[in-house]
Amino acid sequence: MTTIFGHRRPLLSPSILNADFSRLGEIVRELEEAGADAIHLDVMDGRFVPNISFGLPVVTALRHVTTLPLDVHLMIVEPERYVTAFAEAGAAAITVHVEASVHLHRTVQMIRELGVLAGVAVNPATPLAAIEEILPFVDLVLVMTVDPGFGGQSLIPAALRKLEKLRALVDQSGLPCLLSVDGGVKLSNVATVVRAGADIVVTGSALFHSGQTPGQELRRFRDTMQQAFSG
Repeated sequence: MTTIFGHRRPLLSPSILNADFSRLGEIVRELEEAGADAIHLDVMDGRFVPNISFGLPVVTALRHVTTLPLDVHLMIVEPERYVTAFAEAGAAAITVHVEASVHLHRTVQMIRELGVLAGVAVNPATPLAAIEEILPFVDLVLVMTVDPGFGGQSLIPAALRKLEKLRALVDQSGLPCLLSVDGGVKLSNVATVVRAGADIVVTGSALFHSGQTPGQELRRFRDTMQQAFSG
């Protein structure tokens, strides 16, 4: 199922959390034209994280304005209660937090049975041991490089060392899951993120606060990422 994200690497999945929501459809189309591989949707409930963002109506609306995969990141408690609704709304991938799902294997199986990519996210302070047993069953692992809940934070360097360890573990085990990175990624550090082993780069604030249009900045990201990957 991972082919829905395409075959090129590394992939770029812009987060719309800091976009101008009065122009959301227009912005997403601009990102698609600029070469985005997916659209990352940060769903926050004000309980698992100290902020509230958006929910099902935004996913449903965006499904009608873009052909890109919608990469839904559930930063919510009891995510298993909502995965069916998000799949029906148009999510191509649903990622839940290991810290938020008590019966993680059951939740992952539920997502996959819906025909959607199943992802597991791990916070900066959570050790890799917490997800080792679930790795054979997931399509995607999202390594958080900030504590989730707000856009615009600075990347935590120690989280990249975790990514490097996870990259080695996945490669040595021959597992097909993609590794994604989310949090504090900007043009000045994205090459380091790619070299650390990311298959998918999520970035948000850097695209919308650069002084360029989101599409122009995304193209700069794409060029920098490809140079890092090829080099």
